[in-house]
Amino acid sequence: MDTYRLAPEELTWRCDPAQFEFATTRDISCLEGTIGQDRALTAIEFGLGIGDSGFNIFILGEPGTGRSSTIKKMLKSRAADEPVPDDWCYLYDFADGARPAYLRLPAGQGKELQKDVDTLIGRLAEEIPKIFESKEYEQHKNRLAAESQERHKKLFQTLEEKVNEEGFILQRTVSGLVLVPTQDGHPISQQEYEELSEKDRASLEKKGEVLQEQLNEVLRRVRELEKKLRAATEEMEKDVLMAAIGHLFDELEEKYGKFEKVLEHFAHCKKDILEHIDAFRPSQGPQIMLPGMKGNDQESVFERYKVNLFVDNSEQKGSPVVYEANPTYFNLFGRIEHIIQMGNASTNFTMVKAGAIHRANGGYLILDCREVLINLFSYEALKRCIRNKEVKIEDLMEQYRLISTVSLKPQPIPLDCKIILIGTPMLYYLLYQLDPDFRKLFKVKADFDRMMKNTWENVQQYALFVATHCRDEDLLPFKPTGVARVVEYAARLIEDQNRLSSRFIDLADLIREASFYAGQQGSSTVDGSHVQLAVDAKVYRSNKTEERLQEFIEDGTILVDTEGEVVGQVNGLSVYLLGDYSFGKPSRLTVRTYMGKGGVVNIEREVKLSGPIHDKGVLILTGFFGERFAQDKPLSFAASIGFEQSYAGVEGDSASSAELYGLLSSLSRLPLRQGIAVTGSVNQRGQIQPIGGVNEKIEGFFAVCKAKGLTGEQGVIIPVQNRKNLMLHEEVITAVREGKFSIWSVSTIDEGIELLTGVPAGELQDDGSWPEGTVNFLVDKRLRDMAEQLRRFSAGKDPDKNDKG
Repeated sequence: MDTYRLAPEELTWRCDPAQFEFATTRDISCLEGTIGQDRALTAIEFGLGIGDSGFNIFILGEPGTGRSSTIKKMLKSRAADEPVPDDWCYLYDFADGARPAYLRLPAGQGKELQKDVDTLIGRLAEEIPKIFESKEYEQHKNRLAAESQERHKKLFQTLEEKVNEEGFILQRTVSGLVLVPTQDGHPISQQEYEELSEKDRASLEKKGEVLQEQLNEVLRRVRELEKKLRAATEEMEKDVLMAAIGHLFDELEEKYGKFEKVLEHFAHCKKDILEHIDAFRPSQGPQIMLPGMKGNDQESVFERYKVNLFVDNSEQKGSPVVYEANPTYFNLFGRIEHIIQMGNASTNFTMVKAGAIHRANGGYLILDCREVLINLFSYEALKRCIRNKEVKIEDLMEQYRLISTVSLKPQPIPLDCKIILIGTPMLYYLLYQLDPDFRKLFKVKADFDRMMKNTWENVQQYALFVATHCRDEDLLPFKPTGVARVVEYAARLIEDQNRLSSRFIDLADLIREASFYAGQQGSSTVDGSHVQLAVDAKVYRSNKTEERLQEFIEDGTILVDTEGEVVGQVNGLSVYLLGDYSFGKPSRLTVRTYMGKGGVVNIEREVKLSGPIHDKGVLILTGFFGERFAQDKPLSFAASIGFEQSYAGVEGDSASSAELYGLLSSLSRLPLRQGIAVTGSVNQRGQIQPIGGVNEKIEGFFAVCKAKGLTGEQGVIIPVQNRKNLMLHEEVITAVREGKFSIWSVSTIDEGIELLTGVPAGELQDDGSWPEGTVNFLVDKRLRDMAEQLRRFSAGKDPDKNDKG
């Protein structure tokens, strides 16, 4: 048995504090960069450097491995040396008010333009009403009106003279001017008109018709004069208006002369002002304003001239790095806001608001893949933006309304942005497999590993990591022993003496907790005992279920033997996963064999309490027996295998070796030592294969043995490949060192069965037989007897009587 027993030194890995050349972590510098992620960093550098379409980055890895902090730190450093992107504005589209046009200006110019235009509008709102109240305006207007009035007067005077000469006068009535005949200078009454001779009446009517035509001609010319007056007045107002406000635009046109779109906007504004002169006239009488109503026409006209500063990069240093924690559609791609007026929703181009992708334009946008996927429309819209290289702001509900409504459709903004998605490996491979666009748009995979090699360089980097957290969060400094214990904890997290964990979120929590307990004890530094206290405290907060199971085992509710020998019964080891905490406990495994052809029956499988991997492990056992014992005879036995007192699901193949030991014991009738627990999977050739959770399993069985009393004959058999995974608790190592507990590593079933039975397994001889007295000999003999008995039984003969025929 000593051949397979492990020495205490093999049961863990110790980090030597002497390798650290500092008194406390206060004496060393901070960590620069990321530890142990060379592959991912190389991929990120490539993805950030290449500018071709589709080379966006997907960062995959387990949470806590530094994915987000690493990319943010890298981008912050890189973006600082890159140029600041342009400002983006939206302007009113005078040709089509529903399609605001974008304006691109150098960084800072957008904010300055907006300020200048707001000042311009303020001055216009102040100056224009004064123009209509000015003395000069009244003089121009009165002069034009007087000139027109004089022309009117002359026309009517000339007409009136002609009318009088023909014996008529002009009379004003409700219906307008009327020609009335006269006699002796007085209008003729109706009676006098009827008393006239027919010849005189005909003469009057003929003269009246000619005069009426002349009157109509005069009225037409009067209307033309009024029209000319209005046109002249309007032209005069435009001239006066432009003379008064033209210099306001001239200043800005000179300032922004190199921006063609800005000059076009100013030209449109001036033209619009002249086309809406009536909106700027002083209002007559008081205006009644109801809550929620906008101002007068003048305010709505001035609003068209404003500049909507869509993206302001005036305060930006370098290219933008934007992380959107809540990537809803509107948060990502912007929105068109509305206001409610008298129950109706209205909007304009100044209510178009930017999203995260607009703010990141010219830089980098970081998104959590899961958050993008769970927010409706965000993922598909993001792909469209990348594919079309433009960002379009749309009203999402437009396609779901029963009635089409008029809404703004802002001009799409060109997109030049590197998109970085952060997610788990499962999300990456699902998208890669199920979404044909994904592989075209996210061509760079940066894979963050959950572990790194346990090298001297990485251990020194861990010390810098501890120092950085202590400085950043104002924690107590760590002594070398404290840092060494943190590194050992990292190896335990990954369960590998040659590897260290990259789950820095767990290590950061341990650093904080150790500093807390050191402060509670009045220490000014953190040493190894404080780190161990933090580890133990964390276990205590989480191990209530483990303690309850331990109590059930101790009081006999759950049956587990740690002494004696039993045929067909072995202690298997299971790992319980409870969120962030896992622990191991033994489970009694029993096997019963009997004559038949039913093969191996897995009780857990029959009642649907086992998973597919466990079922596979049980089916492998049939292959093992067939290869080893059925070359010269058929297998004629049946067996049932079950985990006693197991009421929940069982998954994994780590118990397959224990099941095989139970089968060999039941067939050979050799008892198995109950003080030894077993873990390990097995293949059809009888080779033991490695498993997970080896530390939890050993410590779980040790706790049971300790509670029932350590005899020195107890221990655990593990696969030889798991020796490098041992990072056991100091209490277990001490018990091994004192000879109270043992750990054996085996590579084959034969080595394990020898430890459990104390009987040699036996090797197959040249004649195909097994050495007498060995385990394999007894199993082979039992199987041969069962096959013969089954043959006789099938032939209708009593197998208990001697067959002389």
